[in-house]
Amino acid sequence: MFKNSYGQRIVLGSSSPRRRELLAGCGIEFEILSPDVDEQVIAGELAQQLVERLAAEKGSVVAAQAPEAWVLAADTVVVLDNKILGKPVDEADAAQMLTMLQGRSHHVWGGVALINHTRDVKHISSYCSEVSIKNLTDIEIAAYIKTKEPMDKAGSYAIQGIGAALVTEVHGSYSNVVGLNIAAVLDLLKQHQVISLANGVVQ
Repeated sequence: MFKNSYGQRIVLGSSSPRRRELLAGCGIEFEILSPDVDEQVIAGELAQQLVERLAAEKGSVVAAQAPEAWVLAADTVVVLDNKILGKPVDEADAAQMLTMLQGRSHHVWGGVALINHTRDVKHISSYCSEVSIKNLTDIEIAAYIKTKEPMDKAGSYAIQGIGAALVTEVHGSYSNVVGLNIAAVLDLLKQHQVISLANGVVQ
């Protein structure tokens, strides 16, 4: 659907296969450079502040290696009762998170950074989606954990995978929950004329 505008190099500063698939699905050509960033939460930091800071830090690390490129970086966290839920450390931790989330709604915050050092562009934004999880039994939680899918996912579930069976409603961007608000990213790239429609018309 989209293509890179002439001479525009795009670098995705993420090792996430979900973000890669979302971006590639739009027809955009990009490279991948994975930044090494400490993702520890700062005391008193709110979820929105966290995802914006980490997206900016990831983007800055990659942009230092490719100053002429358009660097896209992102971060995503799950929040319940103002508590940030990261990736589970083990199966017991995953079970605890899913027990907390089941039968309730929570928020998913996604931060996005678009950086181009050569053009002096540094855009940081964040988006929030609300997700409702159905009531789950201990047996259902154990069965889901047995699939291993929750083990590298914030909040211990993957909405784009088997975890879709746990979700009853999503308010806001679905792709933001997956890992990248693709509609917002495309608008941002079009705004800076980094991409255009495949027929050559810049939107």
